[in-house]
Amino acid sequence: MEVRDVIHGAIRLSPAETAVVDNPFVQRLRNIKQTGFSHLPFPGATHSRYSHCLGVMYLAGVAFDSVFRDWVFKDEGKRHQFREVVRMAAMCHDIGHAPYSHSTEFAMPSISALGLTWYDDSVDIGQRATHEDYTIAILERTSICELIDRNFPFTSKHVASLISTDIGGDDDFWLDGGLDYRRVLSQLISSELDVDRLDYLVRDSYYSGARYGMVDVPWLVSSLTAISLDGVVTLGLDRAAIYAFDDFMIARHHMFLMVYFHHKSVIYEELLKRFVTSPDTDFRLPGDLDEYLTVDDPWMEYHLRQSDNEWAKRFVQRDTYRRILERHGDPGQIDLSKEAELLDDAGIDVIQSRSTGKLSRYNVFGQKREKAASIQVIERVGGHPVEAVQTLSQATQVFQRYADARRIERLYVAPEDVERARGVLGLPT
Repeated sequence: MEVRDVIHGAIRLSPAETAVVDNPFVQRLRNIKQTGFSHLPFPGATHSRYSHCLGVMYLAGVAFDSVFRDWVFKDEGKRHQFREVVRMAAMCHDIGHAPYSHSTEFAMPSISALGLTWYDDSVDIGQRATHEDYTIAILERTSICELIDRNFPFTSKHVASLISTDIGGDDDFWLDGGLDYRRVLSQLISSELDVDRLDYLVRDSYYSGARYGMVDVPWLVSSLTAISLDGVVTLGLDRAAIYAFDDFMIARHHMFLMVYFHHKSVIYEELLKRFVTSPDTDFRLPGDLDEYLTVDDPWMEYHLRQSDNEWAKRFVQRDTYRRILERHGDPGQIDLSKEAELLDDAGIDVIQSRSTGKLSRYNVFGQKREKAASIQVIERVGGHPVEAVQTLSQATQVFQRYADARRIERLYVAPEDVERARGVLGLPT
């Protein structure tokens, strides 16, 4: 099968890949917007998680070919197997997303409700699930599992283990010639320079019309390589691309601050939270996966339209609260709690939102973030990588320069309270 994509052009799928793409859990992504509520301030941003996943799968194959272009496998059959499994992980990495993408994750049940058995003991199944937990559950407990197991030279659990580092256990599948390849393949799916980000930054920039995310994807991908460290194959980046990497990281940071955290998008998330936490509603996203299959953006919109809840009505009628005050900067210096108290004392209902942008969500400089092995920056001599390597945090100053979190605090009030609220806060009317 061939899919025509606006970003990458023709994307070819094998018959086995086509069977997975045609599965209802993947097709469900057609009805989930990639950027949540960003289509409200950016009307062109109506693209779906489905198109994004196809794009990530395409880039995973291209990146794999770049990483291993000069690599000699002891068993050349492993090259084909590893390429297939990383493409499949890329295709499936977002199948657990809820309506409006990340915007409704706060309404998910605990991990224990999903019936997962593949996670290791380090996972607290009592905590709230994320879209990644749903992804792993779908790979473990639905028809996709049997489909992958039957049609590929690997299992659905192998696919899941590239998406989540919480799936433990040694497996000979990842070994070739005494080397372990799971780390490098996992880094292609989730790391500081993964194919997920390389697709969504360019895709979201294109559809939103915001140019912050237009990074040099071909150069970055062509600069990827692999290096063996203590028997483990790790993702490497040619030092010549380090400034392109800096640009990539800053572009992502700015996309969050200027697009994903846009004040119009944020207020709709806040309205949804008010709806879910209202005493007259018991809405939660289902843990049952057969039921979850029907859960998408139109399903959520229908649910809200059927409700008599005040917040649901405001959401549906686009009668949102209005932003009256906004501050950007260091989290410790822009707190709007005092202003919110003044409004509350004046009898004005106020919604206070906090959006925090961090350059990296991974473990950098010993900060406790998500688990991911560091990408190595390598020098080339005669076109071949040399043994002297550095981690990304050693090779670039971008992490130090953007080490501080950047927060946006906002206050919103009902439209009918805007003038009075501005008067209470001494703002020009």
